Amino acid sequence: MGTQPAIDLRTYVYVDVLQPQLASFLATVSKGYLPIEEQASLFIEVQPGISINRLTDVALKAADVRPGMQIVERAFGVLEIHSFNQSEVRAAGEAMLDHLGVDEQARLKPRVVTSEIITGTSPYQTMLINRMRHGDAILKGQALYILETHPAGYAILAANEAEKRSPIRLLEVVTFGAYGRLYLAGGDEEIKEAAAAAEQALAGITGRPNEAPVDVG
Repeated sequence: MGTQPAIDLRTYVYVDVLQPQLASFLATVSKGYLPIEEQASLFIEVQPGISINRLTDVALKAADVRPGMQIVERAFGVLEIHSFNQSEVRAAGEAMLDHLGVDEQARLKPRVVTSEIITGTSPYQTMLINRMRHGDAILKGQALYILETHPAGYAILAANEAEKRSPIRLLEVVTFGAYGRLYLAGGDEEIKEAAAAAEQALAGITGRPNEAPVDVG
């Protein structure tokens, strides 16, 4: 069996219906079985990172799901699984929670670290953004929405709910690391609607308190 470290559940989020842009984005950056739109998805993030290997094993043996992304960092481990059958995705999630001996309320609540809308973007700034994004492109004059979340994995829910609400352009989603990041582009009103949807979705997630660290410097 070997030695197994204690596992901390950081992110646990279920996405009922993957939206077209988000599904296509995940397929661009994932190295596993690529998700497609209208599938259900589950995203889990744990610490230490190496522990995600065991949870992947548990999920795939428990239900008929496909892993789209597995990332093993030094600190955090991330897994995304998906299927057209929502009950299979939920069953895989329950199996992983059972393995950890917790329920989904053991996850950290999402905390919004940064939320900003920039309107009337300069073409010089849009070129900089387009150099780093893996999704759609932003055009000069469009509004830019930037969201930063803690833990990182909740950025996937924010992206999906924003796309449900408003016809925006999905530029970039970062779902691993110390913080998650979401970049959206569109018209001013479209971006306002998308931002409201993203932050409303995050506010609805329950779990352990996740307060910002106190700056003692």
